[in-house]
Amino acid sequence: MPGSKALPGLKIGVSACLLGNLVRYDGGHKLQPWLLQALGPHVTYVPICPEVECGLPIPREPMVLLGNPENPRLVTLETGIDLSEQIWNWVEQKIAELTREKLKGFIFKSKSPSCGLRGVELFPQLGGLCEKTGVGIFAAAFRMAFPGIPVIDEVQLSEAQAREAFLQALGLESTAII
Repeated sequence: MPGSKALPGLKIGVSACLLGNLVRYDGGHKLQPWLLQALGPHVTYVPICPEVECGLPIPREPMVLLGNPENPRLVTLETGIDLSEQIWNWVEQKIAELTREKLKGFIFKSKSPSCGLRGVELFPQLGGLCEKTGVGIFAAAFRMAFPGIPVIDEVQLSEAQAREAFLQALGLESTAII
């Protein structure tokens, strides 16, 4: 679609930090300029930060996933506060809300305990060594609720083949997005 503008209804969910929003645990962001400069004119973004939206402050203590990969707990790294119930309550509400948004895709923040699609460190116990990797809590719930919606993370977007497949799944021609 050379020269195309945002397609009506082409809403893409995105981890808010990837758009430059200052929502990360350290008060920073992980801006991915390509999202704004190249893809941005063709889509409407729905930015989401699970940690902030579930009520956690900025900045906040780093968090990790503990326990079973199928049902991990979200725990603060230094003080060991279990935030699992708080994040899961938010996830349930957000998934219901996103059903109405009719998202066509989602771009997640890699390795995040809430948004990571793969490779999220999973610890058997606080202070232990990482023995496994898993999927972030929100990313896992999103994929389960919306199995047909294409998802990708910012690391995969830097890989030409993965980016091409994602854009095609959205109905966009990569030649239109430079």
